[in-house]
Amino acid sequence: MTLFSMEVQEYTWVKNYPNKIPHEISGYQYETLTTLLERAIEEYGPLPAFECMGSGISYDELDKLTQHFAAYLQQELGLNPGACIAIQLPNTLQYPVAMLGALRAGLIVVNTNPLYTSREMKYQFMDAAVEAIVILANYADKLETVLPETVIRHVIITEVGDLLGGLKKQVVNGMVKHIKKMVPKYNLPFSIRFSEALKSGSYKRFYPVTVASEDIAFLQYTGDTTGISKGAQLTHGNLIANIEQFSTWIGAGLQHGKETVITAMPLYHIMALMGNCFTMMKLGGSNILITDPRDTKALIKTMRRKNFSIFSGVNTLYNSLLNHPDFLKIDFEQVKFCAAGGMAVKTIVADRWRSMTGVPITEGYGLTETSPILTFNIPLAGKERVGTVGLPLPSTEIMIANEAGYEVPVGELGEIYAKGPQVMAGYWNNPEETAKVFTTDGWFKTGDIGLMDQDGFFKVVDRKKEMILVSGFNVYPNEVEEVACSHPKVLESGAIGVADDKSSEVVKLFVVKKDPSLSKEELLSYCIDHLAPYKIPRHIEFREQLPKTNVGKVLRRQLMEEEILRNI
Repeated sequence: MTLFSMEVQEYTWVKNYPNKIPHEISGYQYETLTTLLERAIEEYGPLPAFECMGSGISYDELDKLTQHFAAYLQQELGLNPGACIAIQLPNTLQYPVAMLGALRAGLIVVNTNPLYTSREMKYQFMDAAVEAIVILANYADKLETVLPETVIRHVIITEVGDLLGGLKKQVVNGMVKHIKKMVPKYNLPFSIRFSEALKSGSYKRFYPVTVASEDIAFLQYTGDTTGISKGAQLTHGNLIANIEQFSTWIGAGLQHGKETVITAMPLYHIMALMGNCFTMMKLGGSNILITDPRDTKALIKTMRRKNFSIFSGVNTLYNSLLNHPDFLKIDFEQVKFCAAGGMAVKTIVADRWRSMTGVPITEGYGLTETSPILTFNIPLAGKERVGTVGLPLPSTEIMIANEAGYEVPVGELGEIYAKGPQVMAGYWNNPEETAKVFTTDGWFKTGDIGLMDQDGFFKVVDRKKEMILVSGFNVYPNEVEEVACSHPKVLESGAIGVADDKSSEVVKLFVVKKDPSLSKEELLSYCIDHLAPYKIPRHIEFREQLPKTNVGKVLRRQLMEEEILRNI
């Protein structure tokens, strides 16, 4: 049987695990994310909650700051529960304050990737009918260009060092703005500074909002091969379920109020949001936020300075660390486990990491639509199954299905279907796309191809969709092609993903010219202006024609097959 849940796990490994994992999560400690926050504040008040660039805030301080921000949203801006607020920030102390403050005010948080171009920002803001935004000054110039075409009424701007305090705030902000020149000029005269919003809110009363588990907490935008970005409606109940599932799974050996996690993945990414932020809050953990994980030297400096017990990242981050000359200076003696998701971990990376640190990389699998974790490997050295994404979490069912939607025998390939309380409520204002991904009996169709072995461990083999995965971020071929074809000298194009040692995959663009004078440099420059950095083609190949179906659709699969044959 490929239909699989925790019942099979009792036979395979649970009986040997230090703390037996329940088959089902029968009851939750919290109904909503705000309840979880309030409980964490009550239990862990003076303990450190978040730290960034050497400055931190305790759970008690987090309580005050989030109440001040919530009061500002309620009393000054007049935002009602259910309104959408975009947050476009990297990992800074401002992110948890803004995000949790918005949730306490009953708002829906729309996480926005800071790497988005103006075009991408505009689509998301319009689709979600965003009324307010918290944005880093570094990206305010892009917001300025699209703001008149949105319904955003309130703009709150912050700089990287705003919550670092004292001289450090001035030094960091001055360095970013004047030395590194990372803040382009912008003109948003009706905006307010984040620090001013907090100060204003401190003089106002915060009115607690009654939120139900079925209320939407986040709109996490994702897409498919059409390139149409869709907002996955993740309710408070969805996130609470996954937090309970995940914390139950990794709980053996973790001590409440004593764990420290290095968070290099951005909190606007669902994996870090659920796993690093909320799960660690439940455990009373301390979160060390890394603003720029691409600065490997600075990341290693932080890892050497902090006595951390948990680390998480994607394959590219692990690989980058392994190849840095200072990596062996990090002390992994107190590290209990290292988690990975977002993209497949390469065997050579996993093997090197374990041999150099003594700690295995525990890999899991999930999607934005599933809050995100569906399966996770065994966080116990010697018990994990390298090369797989582990076993289903409690209260999670996984089925490997054929094209007709029926389960296939053990060991055979099929599409991964899932059921569980962590599965999204549907896509925002998009019943047609929602209907496409759910079966009539409630299974969510992931679009990924995988298999289950005899012991119940799952392996993701391929993607049914033609989505390209660049450093853990989804890139959709249609979007890249649409941008390329908007260039006046391009006749048609096709985009695929090709293997890359650093990013797992990068975009390769095949182009038929309309104007013979078009050069690769000209087209690349155009793409840079219209696409987020991770979506920009790293390879461009001009062709006389592209392979197509009989109705004129470009055959991306054939392009991929040709690329594979070329590199054999």
